[in-house]
Amino acid sequence: MAQTQNFQRESAFDRIFNRLMGRVLALGIGPGYMRILEVRGRKSGKAFTTPVNLLELDGRRYLVAARGETAWARNARAAGHIILRKGSRQESLAIRELADTEKPRILKAFLDRFASQVQRFFESPAGSPEESFRASAARKPVFELIAGS
Repeated sequence: MAQTQNFQRESAFDRIFNRLMGRVLALGIGPGYMRILEVRGRKSGKAFTTPVNLLELDGRRYLVAARGETAWARNARAAGHIILRKGSRQESLAIRELADTEKPRILKAFLDRFASQVQRFFESPAGSPEESFRASAARKPVFELIAGS
């Protein structure tokens, strides 16, 4: 499968860290902003999981695919809903993908909040003005989470 230009493949360290973090989150331990994302594969129907950082901003919750067009983002887009887990708690949520014009504010907030983990995936440094995220908005999927699904 051809890779898109805006996707940065996980390093071996990232894969190991994500597996370890997934296990920690499954036990209900870990930072309050982290969850295990579960989404069904758009072709296989198999459930896939990955740890994600949940951004809460102005009373709404968002998921950002900082690496670019990731498998989880493509699968979530196709499914229209996701499951977030932490320990024994789980939430089934509908998603709405944001338009590129809506993304800069969310991308800035996401980078400012999680810079130590995601700065390498952004061209603009943390603390940059919102305007500097307009150019990369089309390359970064952003989903608003909608409760009650």
